[in-house]
Amino acid sequence: MRRRSTKQKNHPTFPLKLSELRQMLDSELINSQDLSFTVYKQANKKVAVFYIPYLVDQQKVEQLALQSLLDMQTEWTSDTILSEIPLALGKKDSDISSIIKKVTEGRICIYVEKENEAITYELAKSEKRGIEKAETESIVIGPQIALTESLASNLNVINMRVNIPDLAMERIDVGKRNPKETRMIYIQSIANETDVNTMRQRLSELEVDMIEDIHMLKQYILDSSFSVFPQYVSSELVDRSVYSLKEGKIVVLIEDSPLALIAPSTFFSFFESTEDRYFHWELSTFIRILRFIAAFVTILLTPMYVVATTFHFELIPSQLLVTLGESRAIVPFPPIIEVILLELIIELLREAGARLPTKVGQTIGIVGGVVVGTAAVQAGITSNILIILVTLSALASFSTPNYIMGNTIRLIRFPLIILAAYYGIIGLMFGICLLIIHLIRLQSLGRPYLAPLYPLRLADFNKVFFRLPEQYQGKRFLSYRLKDRRLFNRREATKKKDTY
Repeated sequence: MRRRSTKQKNHPTFPLKLSELRQMLDSELINSQDLSFTVYKQANKKVAVFYIPYLVDQQKVEQLALQSLLDMQTEWTSDTILSEIPLALGKKDSDISSIIKKVTEGRICIYVEKENEAITYELAKSEKRGIEKAETESIVIGPQIALTESLASNLNVINMRVNIPDLAMERIDVGKRNPKETRMIYIQSIANETDVNTMRQRLSELEVDMIEDIHMLKQYILDSSFSVFPQYVSSELVDRSVYSLKEGKIVVLIEDSPLALIAPSTFFSFFESTEDRYFHWELSTFIRILRFIAAFVTILLTPMYVVATTFHFELIPSQLLVTLGESRAIVPFPPIIEVILLELIIELLREAGARLPTKVGQTIGIVGGVVVGTAAVQAGITSNILIILVTLSALASFSTPNYIMGNTIRLIRFPLIILAAYYGIIGLMFGICLLIIHLIRLQSLGRPYLAPLYPLRLADFNKVFFRLPEQYQGKRFLSYRLKDRRLFNRREATKKKDTY
């Protein structure tokens, strides 16, 4: 739902005709198509009942409010409606701005034409439920509520978490044969207008029969369809969507999908975890740096082994070289075959573990790795040193918070291993340079994918590589060119603190 504008307006006052009331609501709500506005008649009386369907308990509205209203034998007035509808939380209100705010918070409003006040009832839908950990985003600290397949439920949860006047929830139906309701959510006073228009255009002009899931939708709106790197973050955590909205990003939801698409996204967005904001800044900085180191280990450890054992023995310390030579003496394969074979076995175990039930899958992954590794060394198929390196590489890959980016990092090792086997350190450096050039050219919703490294934005480094204390993070991401970059005015906050 698109909420009312924050601009100050001179609202008309009660009493109003129902046509005037509807016109005023249409002008106040940013996206009035979400509003249910129904007029009922009794003799010479007219009553308007309006509310936002996905924010209220529809069953209570129909059974308690509407049915009781239609069953009334007395004349409709504010007093008689308030006394005869069996709801304890009914209140009169004569302030139109207050009524609009209450409606956007999940209340139902009943107004008798040309009276001086309306009645609001608290019938908000309760979406609180038992804590469910997200399957692909496991976190330890912070809210763990995940999105569901119900779009109305997801909109309600986000609306409760981001209850501000200019939260926009635009509806765009996607799919020609089987249209699916899709919502583009953003904060109007923060998000970049160009990004909003670009996303709206891509969704509106999408020519496809049907869309089943947010991942399928994502493939149709990519900036580069042939890139192996994910260009939009997809998350099932409500907390991630809420934080992204406050950072000025766009969140896209679709019916029947428990995931949110977040745009624009940078390469470094995939190494962020929602729990980073709940750790102390020193610990959060350490964990972020550790993730980047782990990514480099995942990508480069086995290619460097191939380089060192094929071309550049001088890179290995002399004592370790003797140990390595002894362990490889009985291995019948060249290093490239040895590495690729072992990497494929690890990937096979990982895939098998992911497809099995959770507890069984974890057991298969751990026990299978130990058994296969031990058997491979004893059979002389691989060296024990390579077993250690591949295990370290596999463990490092699990430190990437985003599942899709983790898969991407593991995938790009294989071309680097092949280049290292045929061209040594020169081939490996050539592959890394091609990778960096590709990342520099890549975009997400028209924004640089490698920001803030390219283009260089030193002011954004505290959003990516390290974290400052919260009171010093006064600006949003510069590279997104948002309408409002200010997050926190430390000077004003200090003044207020000194006042008390």
